[in-house]
Amino acid sequence: MPIRIGVFGYGTIGKRIADAILKFSDEFELVGVLKPTPDYEADIAVRKGLKVYTYPERVNDFEKAGIPVAGTVDELLERIDLAIDATPAKVGKEMKVKYYQPRGRPAVFQGGEKADVADVSFSALANYESARGVRYVRVVSCNTTGICRLLSALKLHGLKIRRARIFLVRRGADPKEHKRGPINDIVPDPVTVPSHHGPDVKTVIPDIDIVTMAVAVPVTIMHMHLVNIELEETVTRQDVIRILEETPRIMLVPEGRRMDSLAQLIEWARDVGRYRGDIMENCIFEGSLTVYDGREIYLMMGIHQESIVIPENIDAVRAMFNLADKWTSIERTDKGLGLITSGKRYGL
Repeated sequence: MPIRIGVFGYGTIGKRIADAILKFSDEFELVGVLKPTPDYEADIAVRKGLKVYTYPERVNDFEKAGIPVAGTVDELLERIDLAIDATPAKVGKEMKVKYYQPRGRPAVFQGGEKADVADVSFSALANYESARGVRYVRVVSCNTTGICRLLSALKLHGLKIRRARIFLVRRGADPKEHKRGPINDIVPDPVTVPSHHGPDVKTVIPDIDIVTMAVAVPVTIMHMHLVNIELEETVTRQDVIRILEETPRIMLVPEGRRMDSLAQLIEWARDVGRYRGDIMENCIFEGSLTVYDGREIYLMMGIHQESIVIPENIDAVRAMFNLADKWTSIERTDKGLGLITSGKRYGL
């Protein structure tokens, strides 16, 4: 019998999670989505055939807007086995205390919440097994997910990481977040070191020596990571390329194709028919990949903040309900979502 899921929050992440759940109808049933306001996203959800729920005090607002509701938040909770929380940052903890815990519903949270909202901070390549049978799982943020995947790729291939130093150039806002702009600035995010990303990685990979710094810039399309990783042993550049080619959810952007920017990556995604232009893989520019003295790896990596965590949400549910082992889940998720593991392997 499919796991009955409710998606609480239907914005940038929530609508993508909802779409992903629908691709695995043999395993999951999307009972409905929770929306607090009768906006265009709620209207689109109804037009797509989804059942929209809201808070009791908002039902009249939906009726006035002509957007039908299937019921209230309490009714949605009665009909599900699991909540995937995609509410705005810090709201998830309130939802847990007010709704999920009293109803005895397990939940998956997003990276905007603090780690203490859940029993496990999760990244599929790094610690899938730790989420088995757990009631509350937090899928870490877009940037943390990207870093965890990259570090896990090296660790899974037997390399020992001495330390990682990563500089993040963060997008200033998601494309639809008009209230954050326009801006003409480069903002330390934060001005102190480390940024929160390094400590957040350690909630998934505790033994890693990592320091991160970040700035926010006036773009909306993607983040860029400038990465330096020092190893205990020596490797060649070709060794690293092979590892990246063999690792799921990492797309190696090949040299010689004149795709040298994040904007071109998004255009590629649109041209090849990716829904919404989403890129759920880490995008590593092969031309940037350099190995010094056999031990220091340098590379540049693009992270599509709107979609990169979607595969991890699907894997988290499987782990929580013991539906599949790690590699079976990752393979099933990637196949269902149409992901690739390497730009070079798949002839990008």
